[in-house]
Amino acid sequence: MSARLVVADDHRLMAEALGAALQQRGHRVLGIGSPCGAVLELVAGRRPEVCLLGTAGGPEDPFEPLRRLRRERPEIAVVVLGPLGAPGRVAAAFAAGAAGYVRSDERIEVVDRAITRVRAGEVAVGVDVLRAAFEHLLWPVAEPDDEALRLLRLLTRREVQVLARIADGEDTAAIAAAMRIAPSTARTHVQRVLTKLGARSRLEAAALAARTGLLDQLA
Repeated sequence: MSARLVVADDHRLMAEALGAALQQRGHRVLGIGSPCGAVLELVAGRRPEVCLLGTAGGPEDPFEPLRRLRRERPEIAVVVLGPLGAPGRVAAAFAAGAAGYVRSDERIEVVDRAITRVRAGEVAVGVDVLRAAFEHLLWPVAEPDDEALRLLRLLTRREVQVLARIADGEDTAAIAAAMRIAPSTARTHVQRVLTKLGARSRLEAAALAARTGLLDQLA
């Protein structure tokens, strides 16, 4: 049974290829867009039943577009196309409002079945995704109780880059120029890094990073 759908992915070519394949299978592809963060603009003025949302190359918070879409257009069922990754990522997708999760490089037949299931109000999870989740539960990989890793998890990818430059002794102007961002944006990133690390100064942040081995994690 055909469905009205849109496809949003950070990789434009992938979105177009998936949209073309689904059209050949009888679905009505109302729109194709990139990046996935622009999904609200993609569904504006359209009435899709299903949205395929690729997150493999997504932003720092890959599920923020999903949360916005669910708040503003809750009638649209969303299937996330993403990597297997850790079960926590799959759980985060469903917590953000996904109705389904399949591997981004999954066969078109599996994607087609997921569309049918979520359109019917059911949950759709790829077999490989479930297998990976069960393997993680049965044979969990122990993570070291490491202060550097704990601190690293507090920071976004951009903040990690800023911390590395702080540790190199760069001032705000140098950070802004090197990262091609406004000085005000650089100051905001620096302040967030200090706040998250509980440091009162750049020097203290750099010293903390060096003492815990965080700088080695940045290498």
